[in-house]
Amino acid sequence: MSSGTDKIVSSIMSEAQGKADVIIQDANAEASAITQNAEKTADAEKTKILENGVKQSDMRYQQIISEAKMNARRAELGAKEEVIEAAFEKATAELKEKAASGDEEYDDALTKMIKEAADEIGSDDLIIQLNEADTNKFKDQLSNASTFEIEGIKFEIGEPIDTIGGAVLKTSNGDIEVNNTIEARLDRFKSLLRSEVAEILFK
Repeated sequence: MSSGTDKIVSSIMSEAQGKADVIIQDANAEASAITQNAEKTADAEKTKILENGVKQSDMRYQQIISEAKMNARRAELGAKEEVIEAAFEKATAELKEKAASGDEEYDDALTKMIKEAADEIGSDDLIIQLNEADTNKFKDQLSNASTFEIEGIKFEIGEPIDTIGGAVLKTSNGDIEVNNTIEARLDRFKSLLRSEVAEILFK
């Protein structure tokens, strides 16, 4: 190749190399810019994800705490309910024992329960039903008679009923009935008694 041709080739190669270097530099600059933008975008997304994660984590934490408090409250109420029920069971057992003893205190209470039921019905001719022990006691006191009077109200002793104590009274035609047994009284006053028992047990 002649020296002139060499110069032309060298010039072309030099020019191409220069253009290539510029292209490479531009490409590197663009790649760097893209990389930087991508890193910024990734950092922004990362921050957003972390912020959302923190919010979601905090929401989940609050939910867990709320559920735990609610479960603890349920457990506390359940435990208190068990204690209250145990107190009622004990009281019922003691009342049953008291009624079975047939002592003067129970007899006075029974007379009061009979009068209360009779006053509620408002009739002077009633049928009274008692448990078997009280039925037999009344009949023994009445020399096996089946009727007696209290304050001008006539009572006819009916068939024995299954109860701890107290009485069921009804009109002779059965239209009106008042259950004033110990169990019925406990049931009627249970909500009131429950709050009083809870106050005594957990104050």
